[in-house]
Amino acid sequence: MRRKASRPDLNGSWRDNTLLRPNPPQGGVISPLLANIALHGLEEKINDFAKRIDYRDNKGNQLGWQRKVKSLNFIRYADDFVVLHENKSAVQGCRKIISEWLLGIGLELKPEKTRLTHTLNPELSEDGKAGFDFLGYHIQQYQSGKHKSARNTHGEIQGFNTLITPSVGKCNEHQQDLKRIILKHRSSPQTALIKDLNPVIGGWTRYYTNSDAKTVGELSRQDQLTYLKLRRWAKRRCGNINEGHKKYFITIGGNNWVFATKEELANPLRLLRHNGDLVYWSTRKGKHPELPNRMAYLLKRQKGKCPWCKHHFQEWDVMEVDHKKPKALGGRDEMENLQLLHRHCHDEKTKKDMEVIRKQDTSRFFDKVNKTLDKYEWRWINDILMTWGYKANKGSEVPQ
Repeated sequence: MRRKASRPDLNGSWRDNTLLRPNPPQGGVISPLLANIALHGLEEKINDFAKRIDYRDNKGNQLGWQRKVKSLNFIRYADDFVVLHENKSAVQGCRKIISEWLLGIGLELKPEKTRLTHTLNPELSEDGKAGFDFLGYHIQQYQSGKHKSARNTHGEIQGFNTLITPSVGKCNEHQQDLKRIILKHRSSPQTALIKDLNPVIGGWTRYYTNSDAKTVGELSRQDQLTYLKLRRWAKRRCGNINEGHKKYFITIGGNNWVFATKEELANPLRLLRHNGDLVYWSTRKGKHPELPNRMAYLLKRQKGKCPWCKHHFQEWDVMEVDHKKPKALGGRDEMENLQLLHRHCHDEKTKKDMEVIRKQDTSRFFDKVNKTLDKYEWRWINDILMTWGYKANKGSEVPQ
């Protein structure tokens, strides 16, 4: 069951209380703090109720109060909270307890955001819809076969999988935000549009990175909807879509439809995709499922910077592992001798390394030649320098 507290009327206790008299706007920075103060003690009330619920095991034996409290989950963020339990009667009892407790401080449950729902079977929900939304996420369970089913802590097949995805409302809001930015930049340069879109796309994607958004194809869907908006933007400026593609879209790697600038093609200003910023998460955590462990570790150690050009890596950059001291000069293939560079930076470093290697190879060649020549006795004969046999070794005579 998902619920949200709200003020019953303008004469409620929130306005009568000296601390809350300013009546801050919804979504203000002080609003979550005031909500936590007002709802302090609600969780303890729920736990006290959980100790008295009728909850039995498979054999019909009444469970102890510790297991009863553990079986009921109460999750709260500011004035938004969720109560989870496998028994409907327990959740209904919580609804009554919460309503009575809120009434005592002049608050009430918000009807349009309060639902009694089942996470798996829609027919068991009040409105016939399974799952619930919480903090921008949609949590729902889906039937699955035994080979793809989730398992509990005892390794037993549950017969369903739980998916946590972006809520429909938040997905639509995100596209509306992108639409407003694109309309605002109808006459702006491509660079200005990309710089305004990237923070919005990056922030939204990072918030949902640890969800199942990629599994259900939501990230790809967001990319497709964004592309259609940019396609219309390019067509409006160029008159036809073919010219728009040629002017505003380039090919990077295997992607032929990248919305990016054509200046400085080695490292263009490119629109972020919704598929997740692997550079960001590798820098934060030192690992990423789409990046080799060694590269992810080097990204974190270098704090996301290329040591050659001193610029931060971007999601679309091509990165290569480099030996600080080349193996040809005696460098070892170990982590302390490795660094991560942009491909073009790696090419520049390799060019300089090769100059040093060639000089060293040349020096070694002449040293080898000199050592070979030093083995012979040389004499001038008719103004021509000629060998006169091997040099004496340990007192031996020179061959004649």
